[in-house]
Amino acid sequence: MADIDTSGGGGKHKGGVRSKKMSTRVDLTPMVDLAFLLITFFMLTTTLNKPKAMQLNMPKKVEKEEKQEIGECQVMNILIDTLDQVWYYEGLQVAGLQKTDFSGDAGIRKQILKMIKKVPNECPLTSKGTKRDAIVLIKMMKGARYKNMVDILDEMDITGCKIYAIQEPDPIEVEAVENGGVVKTFNKDVVKE
Repeated sequence: MADIDTSGGGGKHKGGVRSKKMSTRVDLTPMVDLAFLLITFFMLTTTLNKPKAMQLNMPKKVEKEEKQEIGECQVMNILIDTLDQVWYYEGLQVAGLQKTDFSGDAGIRKQILKMIKKVPNECPLTSKGTKRDAIVLIKMMKGARYKNMVDILDEMDITGCKIYAIQEPDPIEVEAVENGGVVKTFNKDVVKE
């Protein structure tokens, strides 16, 4: 424990008797031991914070697949092109292809939010009588960067889009993007139903 050193002392001195002075030396080894025990105890009993950066909520595996009715009014297609260009259109057929970018509230986020608000109010109810949710189909064009994939997934998380999927672009969509948003040929077999 604490160690007190008493060597130093009095004795006779020319001017008289000097008072005996005690020099104290405290051994702090047990205090260091106690500090490390406390640090170890608190490190082992506390939970560490989990990182909160980019947590993707992967869908749970469903054993029984349910077929959903998909109306044309609830689908939005997003085509990611080179140089951060984003093309989008509503519905199942390539029509009205428009161009935007990832510029926060003015870009694709605005269009996704508009679609999410529009679908439950304007689309007819399902055969079960429930409201429909917006479905976003994300398609990466040849030459699109991985950064753009991360950006669009961030937009899905920010906007709270419940249903989205990543798909390969159809040839007619590729042609429309190459022609600046104009569909020159129309092949009914190419368009998904």
